Amino acid sequence: MIKAILFDLGNVIVPFDFRRAYAKLGPLCSCPVTEISSRLRSTDLVRRFETGRIAAQPFVSELSVLLGLQITYPEFCDLWTGIFLEDTLVTESLVAGLASRYRMLVLSNTNPIHFSMLKASYPLLGHFDDFVLSYEVGALKPEAEIYREAIQRAGCRPDECFFTDDIAINVVAARNNGMDAVQFLSAVQLEEELRTRGLL
Repeated sequence: MIKAILFDLGNVIVPFDFRRAYAKLGPLCSCPVTEISSRLRSTDLVRRFETGRIAAQPFVSELSVLLGLQITYPEFCDLWTGIFLEDTLVTESLVAGLASRYRMLVLSNTNPIHFSMLKASYPLLGHFDDFVLSYEVGALKPEAEIYREAIQRAGCRPDECFFTDDIAINVVAARNNGMDAVQFLSAVQLEEELRTRGLL
């Protein structure tokens, strides 16, 4: 019997597109906008940020050097959080309905700049009981450590946890850690998965 339901955050609850931020950062950088993504991937800077090994302001300082970026910290935060779209992918009524019957958790690879903005901007997140965040745990999906932490905070057995994530490898890792997990493809598909399990 499922006792806890866990959602990934980005592209499950809130859609995002990093190109939105890159387009705004481009004119402020000394490198072409088409190179921003590859420069970020060439370092472990984002990984360190999302595992809590570097704080927000030093992250922005290192990123500014990497991209030749001339920007203040508040300006950067405003642009960096611009990746998120206004409308959520799942409805608040769905989450609220589930929250009335199950323990609800978010399990996400994220960073403090993004999460503080999301928590303040999306009332739907107020229905969740807990947030298992990579930068607080010090591990990223699909690493086993973050799933173990999520299961512990869910307060039940792994097989009593249902999890959905848009990235297939994260779903496989959840299953390998004993959870019932499905890849998120759409709100309609997720509701059908929940209905099949008798969770709606």
